[in-house]
Amino acid sequence: MSPTFRAFKVRNFRLYASGAIVSNVGTWMQRVAQDWLVLELTHSGTALGIVTGLQFLPALLLGPYAGLVADRFPKRQVLTLTQVAMGVVALVLGGLTVSGHVEPWHVYLLALLFGVGTAFDAPARQAFVVEMVGRDELSNAVGLNSASFNAARLIGPGLAGLLINWIGTGPVIMINGFTYAAVIVSLRLMRVGELHTPAPAARDKGMIRDGMRYLWRRPELMMVLVTVFFAGTFGLNFQMTSALMATSAFHKGAGEYGILGSILAIGSLAGALLAARRVRVRARLVIGAALAFGLLEIVSALMPTYLTFALVLPLVGLTSLTMLTAANATMQLSIEPTMRGRVMALYMTVLMGGTPIGSPFIGWIGEVMGARWSLIVGGGLTMLGTIGAVLYFSRRRGLAIRPRLLPRPRLEVLPQTELLGEKAVVDAAPEAPSKKDVGPQVA
Repeated sequence: MSPTFRAFKVRNFRLYASGAIVSNVGTWMQRVAQDWLVLELTHSGTALGIVTGLQFLPALLLGPYAGLVADRFPKRQVLTLTQVAMGVVALVLGGLTVSGHVEPWHVYLLALLFGVGTAFDAPARQAFVVEMVGRDELSNAVGLNSASFNAARLIGPGLAGLLINWIGTGPVIMINGFTYAAVIVSLRLMRVGELHTPAPAARDKGMIRDGMRYLWRRPELMMVLVTVFFAGTFGLNFQMTSALMATSAFHKGAGEYGILGSILAIGSLAGALLAARRVRVRARLVIGAALAFGLLEIVSALMPTYLTFALVLPLVGLTSLTMLTAANATMQLSIEPTMRGRVMALYMTVLMGGTPIGSPFIGWIGEVMGARWSLIVGGGLTMLGTIGAVLYFSRRRGLAIRPRLLPRPRLEVLPQTELLGEKAVVDAAPEAPSKKDVGPQVA
């Protein structure tokens, strides 16, 4: 089997991936249909922003509790319940639309409920990947998951546009409700005995605080989190920045704006597939990809024409997905199994939680200073945040980040029981210094 698709040799992951691609296409279809519905009902961009904010809000507020649920209960069961919940919400919204009784407050309320389902689904889904494939194939499986999401991003919006014209907005939303059945079926068909399931975390007081303390004692993971925060808050605002560039900078219409989204998705898909080929992932890849992403975002803002801007976008998508998949794999490979749900919930909260802050700020920059400055400021803050994270955690927290100076046969990660909470990744070179002689390092 090709190294790019090696995780597919695991039967449980094949089942999961087949259900996920169907559900991802449906999710992208609903995103387009729901946005179209809001504009039909309100003719207001502000209302559209409210709906988006309501969908992100539960992830920000409930993320740590969702991670605790993922650690305390079997993730396969948690995912089954979240799929049912999100499917019901989609069917209700679609039913109200088809019947002609839908009102804006219905969309607001259901968007909030959908966000609650997503908040509990995300950490369980992220942590469940390693249980399906094990540590050896985790980075490959994470890349393939990202590839599935971006392949669906290529298919879903266009298919939604066609179906909205043929059968209407309500039926398209209802279709997404039924696609969740594909994931539920794939979960039920899995062989439980082949899952790498850790013992559930025992119930105890202060479990959420324990997860936060665990992260704070791991400077290399904190560095990744800070990098992801700056990129997610200020850099990953493609829908808004592409719309501003298409309309304000290049004076194009909705069709050309839609094409930019597809072009970006092509680069993201390529980045995900390249990530799937990597056997090992190092934290310095997160740093390098974040810096490259920020730089390319600035470069894209300087492009003089629509065509040259479109030509740079695949590179922007590739570097952004490289950063995100490397960050995801680094987090999951570096944490104890009993902490995985809580840590990944905090990771998702950091990644998405800055959106309600960053998006309005970047939008205001684009409105006041011009569309190009929205990309320049977003890319610049991503780079500054990344550099700041590296400097702080290397100087203040003893994290050594250096290029490879000696040939190394492999990367050795010290067992968690020996680290006492302080993660150290050391060179597997002859006569390597002892653990007490070196600070935490990132290979």
